[in-house]
Amino acid sequence: MSRYLTTEEVADLLRTSAETVRYWRHIGKGPDAFKVGRRVLYALEDVERFIELARRGANVA
Repeated sequence: MSRYLTTEEVADLLRTSAETVRYWRHIGKGPDAFKVGRRVLYALEDVERFIELARRGANVA
């Protein structure tokens, strides 16, 4: 089973603010996210993929 992160946990992992992560989601950049009720969650593997693409110089947030 996958592990899911909150916006705040993603921000901590990426050493940025939760507001930045929310902005990335708003403009369609950043790791994939989904909602469960009112909560926004990120699958850990999606966040890891986002980081790997950024490391390779892909056009991410």
